[in-house]
Amino acid sequence: MEGDGKREHKDMDSPTNSQQTISDDDEIDYSVKPEFYDSGADDKDELWVQKQRKGRDSDAVLSCPACFTTLCLQCQRHEKYVTQYRAVFVVNCEIGSGQVQPITPKPKRGKRGRESNESEANPSSDETFKPVFCSVCSTHLGVIDEEEVYHFFNVLPSEC
Repeated sequence: MEGDGKREHKDMDSPTNSQQTISDDDEIDYSVKPEFYDSGADDKDELWVQKQRKGRDSDAVLSCPACFTTLCLQCQRHEKYVTQYRAVFVVNCEIGSGQVQPITPKPKRGKRGRESNESEANPSSDETFKPVFCSVCSTHLGVIDEEEVYHFFNVLPSEC
């Protein structure tokens, strides 16, 4: 007899027992307006972004690849390296104290292994670049040059 009682109790605790499972929908009272819901939030956010850009276009909205924090609302995509962006107005970025050397791409080689004749505009070696990090999670995002232009190469772009 004791074995039957234990088995019955065990069946009641099972999540697969349909008589004991309660749907989340059954517990939600839809007559009460949700506390954290705003049906006009998207429209308000869009107006805020347009106000921040002051009518200027942007190639993307940039976010940190680690924590998704917004970094820039107005930037310009590099003409040749499509995963790189430059910007002047940024948020949630910290400038590091060290100096970094500019990252120069390897020269392109033709079919026969010779360097191509394309002349690359490499930055001069006397330019100073400082590292730029996410102020939330400290992920390295890119560099800033002497003219205070941010060069991002480790960011997530989203279409505008």
